[in-house]
Amino acid sequence: MGELIEHLREGLPAEAILTDPDVTRSYANDMASFCTAGAPAVVTLPRTVEQVQHVMRTATALRVPVVPQGARTGLSGAANAADGCIVLSLVKMDRILEIDPVDRVAVVEPGVVNAVLSRAVAEQGLYYPPDPSSWEQCTIGGNIGTASGGLCCVKYGVTAEYVLGLDVVLADGRLLKTGRRTAKGVAGYDLTRLFTGSEGSLGIVVRAVLALRPAPPQQLALAAEFPSVAAAGEAVRQIMARGHAPSLLELMDRTTVRAVNAMARMGLPESTEALLLAAFDTPDPAADLAAVAELCTAAGADQVVPAEDAAESDLLLQARRLSLTALEALRPATMIDDVCVPRSRLADMLEGTAEIARKYGLTIGVCAHAGDGNTHPVVCFDPADADEARRARESFDAIMALGLELGGTITGEHGVGVLKKEWLARELGPVGLEIQRGIKRAFDPLNILNPGKVLDA
Repeated sequence: MGELIEHLREGLPAEAILTDPDVTRSYANDMASFCTAGAPAVVTLPRTVEQVQHVMRTATALRVPVVPQGARTGLSGAANAADGCIVLSLVKMDRILEIDPVDRVAVVEPGVVNAVLSRAVAEQGLYYPPDPSSWEQCTIGGNIGTASGGLCCVKYGVTAEYVLGLDVVLADGRLLKTGRRTAKGVAGYDLTRLFTGSEGSLGIVVRAVLALRPAPPQQLALAAEFPSVAAAGEAVRQIMARGHAPSLLELMDRTTVRAVNAMARMGLPESTEALLLAAFDTPDPAADLAAVAELCTAAGADQVVPAEDAAESDLLLQARRLSLTALEALRPATMIDDVCVPRSRLADMLEGTAEIARKYGLTIGVCAHAGDGNTHPVVCFDPADADEARRARESFDAIMALGLELGGTITGEHGVGVLKKEWLARELGPVGLEIQRGIKRAFDPLNILNPGKVLDA
């Protein structure tokens, strides 16, 4: 411990090194349930690339594991500390270095908060689409680490589609530059994509070049109330099959709607079995909403209510953003899944999840990015009740098994972390697992970068 701190002080200012156990303990974990976390030896808060390089050189020299962290809003345990590790918190590297309206790129440090970047580029008539529900707290570095998504993915895609280039500090402290800032570029292997979603297990992202888009028109939304999940699923199928391009297509099940009403008293229809929210940011969103309303009615919607203006639209979308917080209020703890299935199997996923909830005697609410099949079953439970906690864990595994059976994937945007390591092996298969372990060894031969996460070296 003494030798580690002495080495770190050679390249870091005193305020960038935290050793008080009461303080370092607060950096031990992210927001995931059922994920073990160790006690870090030290927390470092670098402000420059050179300081990150010093931390990694020290870690390599002393063979000390390093756990990179952002805002710790993650839901898979990817930012959880390991015993005796260096926590490398990047929240102090929070500068927007450049916004270029001609090349339509932003160059940022990893600690920039998503919402801060979004507002900054909006001032120049530009748009950074990825918008996780935690966008007011989560950082760009964390978004890149988990390849996160958001409500707009159905039209604009996930974080990985906006990362053009990266500066990455490798395990031994060398600085690697990947990608480009040009509109096109196919030189060499796509290392930028490899690092995006790697959860800090291959290198430390210290700078990112992000693609921007022109700001779209103000979107308008509608809400459609359905008597069954199957009817809502059919509406989603028809909306996508007819070639519509909504900027948002979200689904909330009955449990979620009631939870949001109980918390925020928003007056959502509690009699519904599924509430579908659709929005368009096209030049004529009212016409697009009218066409979608017809499809919803044909699929069996009891009621379709289009927003009359941007304020009403924002209110509907706020209800969706409150879903997780509202479900968290139902029981002392939650376990949040993000199984993604083909759009055509969305109703099967929700109906299967409801059956799992009945089987295990639990409250499980589901909200979903319906347009891309990414479901978020939220298991609500009391961790102080050993039997209920056991059932929660078993139901979580049953939900992931269901997702794979339906041709889906164990995570669409939250990442693997600690929570889903076992399930990653099942999804990849033995050959895929062998190849990925080989990649890990190539970048991190000492296995000091976020060890125990994603997969074992």
